Amino acid sequence: MDDENDYDTSSEASNTNEPDSFPRITAVATEWMLDFLFVSLCRRFKERKLNDFNETLKAFEIISQSSSLTEKSHEKTLICAFLARVMHGKELDVLFEEDESVMPLMSAAKIWLNLNHTVTDESLFKNTTILLLIQSVAVCMEKGKRSFASSALRWFDKHQEFPQNLTVKLSTIVTQRDTYHPFFMSFSFSRLLDTVQFYLDSYLEKNPSDFLIKAATDLIQSSKDIRGLEEVASQKSSQPETPNESTQKLKKTKRKLLSTKISDMWATDTTKNPHVSVRRLSKIELSQTTSKKSPETSMVQKKRKPPQKWTSLLDKYLKEGVKRHGQGKWSLILMDYDFEGRTGTMLKDRWRVLMKSHDVG
Repeated sequence: MDDENDYDTSSEASNTNEPDSFPRITAVATEWMLDFLFVSLCRRFKERKLNDFNETLKAFEIISQSSSLTEKSHEKTLICAFLARVMHGKELDVLFEEDESVMPLMSAAKIWLNLNHTVTDESLFKNTTILLLIQSVAVCMEKGKRSFASSALRWFDKHQEFPQNLTVKLSTIVTQRDTYHPFFMSFSFSRLLDTVQFYLDSYLEKNPSDFLIKAATDLIQSSKDIRGLEEVASQKSSQPETPNESTQKLKKTKRKLLSTKISDMWATDTTKNPHVSVRRLSKIELSQTTSKKSPETSMVQKKRKPPQKWTSLLDKYLKEGVKRHGQGKWSLILMDYDFEGRTGTMLKDRWRVLMKSHDVG
């Protein structure tokens, strides 16, 4: 029996080294890596960490383009493309398509239509669709781009169907130039982010994609337990033990290692930090999943402009932001208004200037 077992084991090992088995092994490993990067990207979206989101997205894009995707991986690629457009929803100078009139949230709405099958709650799908429309208009108004807002309304009217009373209301708001209309406040960008986050939580619950995460967590936990065992052994080395006591302790420790539970590293929490981020959906990916004619997409181009002088409008944004969120909440204030590329530190410095000049009323 021993000889037979040895033969079976060596035979199995040799099979994994056969030339035709390596491509299959590579395909499985690639799927695991894509799953890990997908979950990581969802995490970055949840944390609103723009730089980390972009870095993870680049890695996902490189791996996804290096191999043929399964249906499930293709689905996750679409979700990543959707998230990138939502994260950059307030940045009108970020392009995801060759048609420069298609702004990030408009492009996101186009992809969202093709993700309908991934949403189990029909009301969630409709609410997200409406929020994408409203915020496409609201962002343009917030940045003083009234013509862009009108263009967005015409684009949505051409590509999607919405209740007439909704489009009429938005048209009226645009005509009246009411940038801070209560309607925009009710269907805010923060609400859009929270709604998308709810969708992601539901999707990950049904599609965990956490094989590598659990394996890594298990390895780290085991390493900690082993180090702890070594420390205990070192501390007790000077104390003699009977063979029975030593054996019992080792068995107890072994049982503990085998029964260690892996915590859910990506568990949903109630933290809601509103904010706004980049990945390009290829022409083939979009053409395969959309029923309407879609313009080609290209690499994301972001025009970086150096901050200009502070204007009365920017000061107004800063004062309203402090009134809404409180002094020191610069990152939150940056999410609500367009400060033309300024950072939280710049907002803090400007607020000090306004405080010194007693112009904070």
